[in-house]
Amino acid sequence: MKNGVSILGIFVADTAYLAARMPVVGETIRGSGFAVGPGGKGSNQAVAAARAGATVSFISKIGRDTFGDLAQKTYADAGVTPVLTVMDTEPTGAAFIYVNENNGDNAIIVYPGAAGTIGVEDVEAARVTIEQSAIFVTQLEQPVAAAQRALEIARNAGVVTVFNPAPAEIFPDVLYGLSDYIIPNETEAAALVGFGIETLDDARRAGDALLKRGAGAAVITLGGRGVLLHTSGQSDHLPVFSVGPVIDTTGAGDAFVGGFSAALSAGRDPLEAVRFGCATAGISVTRRGTAPAMPSVAEIEAVLATTH
Repeated sequence: MKNGVSILGIFVADTAYLAARMPVVGETIRGSGFAVGPGGKGSNQAVAAARAGATVSFISKIGRDTFGDLAQKTYADAGVTPVLTVMDTEPTGAAFIYVNENNGDNAIIVYPGAAGTIGVEDVEAARVTIEQSAIFVTQLEQPVAAAQRALEIARNAGVVTVFNPAPAEIFPDVLYGLSDYIIPNETEAAALVGFGIETLDDARRAGDALLKRGAGAAVITLGGRGVLLHTSGQSDHLPVFSVGPVIDTTGAGDAFVGGFSAALSAGRDPLEAVRFGCATAGISVTRRGTAPAMPSVAEIEAVLATTH
């Protein structure tokens, strides 16, 4: 029987710098905070899904170094089953994250390191993990050929596929047809469809375009404006969950994807899964960091209970 969530993605060590603004080229400014923690979109999503109650396997590659040790500890603490190749020839990935101290906005540079070498052969080696899961999730931080092969394996095995096309970059059109759910944010959706997502009608037009390309459903996250679940038969807009002051939006998208996928794996219908994802993200933005900000299933259920 298929069970839980498998995720292909990258781990990076997040090095986060808090400051009033970004420096310009050639300028040095004083920051007001610094932290090192676990990150990477796929890794964050794995932690989010596990803390949200799912059985989770995470497929990736890391280096044999201090940041790699951080990855292993992160999965042990979160209850994620690591399916990792440890490399001696490449370092574990790392990310520079600027966080605006006034409003929580962020800018990020990612170097994937060992995870940048994930190939089709690595995906084939994890075939059984993918085929035995109920939900499979991937993104575009690792090479696209690996994402495509993993989606093909999942689809052929009858696993529900979730594709988060982030960061925004060109990928083969075949990936749309391999995606039961495609989950871009408003910036990524705009890059995919070629027009801005300024209104809810724009988001619905974008959803139509993504469905026309073959996606089963489009789930477009709209930042503070909530989330649109758009299928051939329904189009539902759900608002954000405001559970406290927003201090760091860095991991919000990953929190949503992880919570959404966990809810799907638990048998919730898509609309309820979107609500669950919204609650997960709503809690995460009230905390600093990415993986460390992911809420527990009890916290998520408590928020949902107060908003029905």
